[in-house]
Amino acid sequence: MKILIVRVSSLGDVVHNMPMVADIRHHFPDAQIDWVVEEAYTSLVRLNPHVRHIIPIALRRWRKTLFSAATRAEIANFRRQLRAERYDVVFDTQGLLKTSVVMRMARLAPGGRRIGLANATEGSGYEPISRIFHDQSVKVGLHTHAVMRARLVAADTLGYMLEDDADFALQAPSQPRFPWMPEQPYVVFFHGTARAAKQWPQEEWIRLGQALSARGLPVLLPWGSSKEKLAAEALAAQIPDARVLPALPLMEAVSLVQQARLVVGLDTGLTHIAAAYCKPTIELYCDSPRWKTEGNWSPNIINLGDLGAAPSGAEVLAAAQRLLA
Repeated sequence: MKILIVRVSSLGDVVHNMPMVADIRHHFPDAQIDWVVEEAYTSLVRLNPHVRHIIPIALRRWRKTLFSAATRAEIANFRRQLRAERYDVVFDTQGLLKTSVVMRMARLAPGGRRIGLANATEGSGYEPISRIFHDQSVKVGLHTHAVMRARLVAADTLGYMLEDDADFALQAPSQPRFPWMPEQPYVVFFHGTARAAKQWPQEEWIRLGQALSARGLPVLLPWGSSKEKLAAEALAAQIPDARVLPALPLMEAVSLVQQARLVVGLDTGLTHIAAAYCKPTIELYCDSPRWKTEGNWSPNIINLGDLGAAPSGAEVLAAAQRLLA
């Protein structure tokens, strides 16, 4: 059986789609699974040994230069790659018009089916028009976890029951350590997020960092924008032995979390990667609903806060002490 998954973005959503792949291979060990994903995330999907071929798409980049000859040539090459196989099942687990169009472009084997979501979950970016490209639309509950949503779509389509916890099946990056990594165990703070309402107060990060530093654990501070870099530098000025990291490509960031003693982070893609590896992780929810993405598959993950109810510093410190015990 040949299966194509269309899940192009974002980083956290790509991570949360991984257990669907392990489920399929568990029930159909000979299944050949390909994946269409944004070019920025191909290296992450490559860490999943159950995925045979990755077909990169560059929708974010192509939109900026749609009428250039080079972009048109890239789109034509993408279409050739997409249509090189005939698939028995094509899944669109994102539920957007753009992803359903990609689904429609793929070729089907005789009797093949195109499968997508029948409805939105609360707060999702689902677009109902996507259903016009489905052969079958699978309904999920209004409050279905992001990981469970894709797993349920596959299970309903292929006729099996979900019996085990989520298995992300992520291998370690080929280069686990880098010159900027300390030799001793360290803590990572994913303190940056694009939306101000999702931030945790800077003074709480500082108090937590000082407490961890007193235990001999250096705090590493990655960043993804110039604004986040300034915030990291402000934290480092108040936390002994804290280190502002250089700009990290995705695989270096994955190695950062995969080698960490503890990860504390906001509701962001890299925090969810740490949880996918079942690293000791504290996920902080300050202005997003916890039920949608909380790490609920390992005792190494502690989820704190909720929509409009940021966790206290005492709660986070107690969680850190528990995971470090």
